Amino acid sequence: MTKLDATLQMLKDLTDANGVPGNEKEPREVMKKYIAPFADEVTTDNLGSLIAKKTGSVEDGPKIMVAGHLDEIGFMVTNIDDKGFLKFQTVGGWWEQVMLAQRVTIMTKEGNVPGVIGSKPPHILAPEARKKSVDKKDMFIDIGASSKEEAMEFGVRPGDSVVPVCDFTVMKNEKYLMAKAWDNRIGCAIAIEVLRQLKEADHPNTVYGVGTVQEEVGLRGARTSAHQIKPDIGFAVDVGIAGDTPGVTEKEALAKIGEGPQIIMYDASMVSHKGLRDFVTTTADEAGIPYQFDFVAGGGTDSGAIHLTANGVPALSITIATRYIHTHAAILHRDDFENAVKLIVEVIKKLDKDTVKEITFD
Repeated sequence: MTKLDATLQMLKDLTDANGVPGNEKEPREVMKKYIAPFADEVTTDNLGSLIAKKTGSVEDGPKIMVAGHLDEIGFMVTNIDDKGFLKFQTVGGWWEQVMLAQRVTIMTKEGNVPGVIGSKPPHILAPEARKKSVDKKDMFIDIGASSKEEAMEFGVRPGDSVVPVCDFTVMKNEKYLMAKAWDNRIGCAIAIEVLRQLKEADHPNTVYGVGTVQEEVGLRGARTSAHQIKPDIGFAVDVGIAGDTPGVTEKEALAKIGEGPQIIMYDASMVSHKGLRDFVTTTADEAGIPYQFDFVAGGGTDSGAIHLTANGVPALSITIATRYIHTHAAILHRDDFENAVKLIVEVIKKLDKDTVKEITFD
């Protein structure tokens, strides 16, 4: 790989870090390294979400929360059989079609152990069984151990986290970036970059760049971190569905990668706040920042927890159209990342107490 610029290096460090729900230490440390220079203070809540605070020109200005989640989907070791094969539990949403024969890393107290997800080979299955996808309960992880004792000598124990393997890759068209964990280290990167660009900006808000934990298992860190912050406005920055691959119709997914961040009107966790949505899109129109409207009938983002904090928080999800989410390797477009940052920065510069009040009751 050729030498990466500073932004690509940050994206590589974030996505190469391993962190499934409940074990987000690695990506949290990476995010802290990159966001701390632009924050007045960096703390965590008691569940482990990272909270970087930057006060603007007014001490008691509106509190603006920009949250990406640190965790990625993965697995957990539940049992080691007598032959040294590992049984596992999915942590986050997986589709069996994308799991089999994929490389994984087991995170043990003594270091990382490589493995691969296996199952009974199709050659010995009945013809009807070959036509069906293998159920995850019939899969296992092979770590090259000859016995349970040897697997334990490697350091493997029940409860260990298991993560997909896919190195960060700049593709031939250098705007296209492939990695594991775009869901949702790209949101963490957006939060970092927003604070960086606001460091010297004149605005009356207190901005919180947040890396939440355990989003993939129920928006849990967003709930605890928002409770600690008590924001006046909340943005969840995450990935969204890309509708530009073969077989996907516009009825199923509207957005195309490279055509701007997605403004989510509706998902299973919330109906976006109309006043905030209109303010954001008007800002984008005035600044000439491209964006796309989208909706997701199933699934949700951290906005689903943020907007229910205390007596309610106007919240909006701004997402990056990403191909092949919830797999080992996903692809997004650098321009969408940069435009999402630009949009959120412009929005925050326009916010103040009166504007927030007007948005809230619009």
